[in-house]
Amino acid sequence: MKRIVVEATGAPPRLTDGPEPSPGPGEVALRVRACGLNFADLLMIAGAYQERPEPPFTPGMEVAGEVIATGPGTDTPAPGSRVLAFLGQGGLAETVIVPAAHCLPLPDGMSFAVAAGFPVAYGTSHLALTHKARLAPGETLLVLGAAGGVGLTAVEIGRQLGARVIGCARGADHLAAAERAGAHHLIDSEAGDLRAALKALGGVDVVYDPVGGALFREAMRATRPGGRLLIIGFASGDVPQIPANHLLVKNIDALGFYWGGYLRFAPERLNGSLAELMRWYGEGRLKPHVGHTLPLERTAEALDLLRQRKSTGKVVITLSGV
Repeated sequence: MKRIVVEATGAPPRLTDGPEPSPGPGEVALRVRACGLNFADLLMIAGAYQERPEPPFTPGMEVAGEVIATGPGTDTPAPGSRVLAFLGQGGLAETVIVPAAHCLPLPDGMSFAVAAGFPVAYGTSHLALTHKARLAPGETLLVLGAAGGVGLTAVEIGRQLGARVIGCARGADHLAAAERAGAHHLIDSEAGDLRAALKALGGVDVVYDPVGGALFREAMRATRPGGRLLIIGFASGDVPQIPANHLLVKNIDALGFYWGGYLRFAPERLNGSLAELMRWYGEGRLKPHVGHTLPLERTAEALDLLRQRKSTGKVVITLSGV
């Protein structure tokens, strides 16, 4: 089978051939039809992510495809089932082995490309906003990086939860994507003085930040008393240092959130969140946006779209049959 391999930390991903894997007890073999890319894949390749697999390894955190075999003692999902799964790594391959318990059936009408970009982005935003930040109807939500993979889902879910949503992104095209996802107000991140723009809108209750850097610091200063800062990631490469006295004086909370970590310490909460999101999708309440689809052979190009922030929504690698 074909797969992408990173042979050394920081090395460019390379397309290789290898043997087909076989599932063990409690596992299924999945013919991958699509693999969603995430900024975390770039960090993992660079050796800068919180999960650091030893090279050589295959990136790709989330996949969708068809079950082609089950391991000993494993009855479901049955061969032929259309499923999505979160792997953490290994998804950029024609065949992957997945714990059966990590597979979710695809709703009717959900394409493999949409499904492959669904778990991380929607799962992150839903669990962060509902469980961590306790976003309430009528509150004001600021989404930084509002046109990116997780940013767009935060805009969409914030709107579904009844919040007033401010989308902050770079440039007219990205702002238009945030507006289509449901943002009530738009701020260009390159316009300068984000704090003043937020103050003019009355301040914010919850900040959803996958970017970090100067934008986080400005947003914190515009957060209302009792507000919450959701720390999702650091796409800017700048990890902000938070003055604890500001949190104290303003009575605000800084909340770190790593979606994948819930698989280890609270998988039932993660699974419940994804189940609700699947219901929402089936009811037509979510409109996933896949900005780019590229074949496995163009994985390096796809990763570069993320690196240069040229994409909106999800970047997805498609394999045969999609």
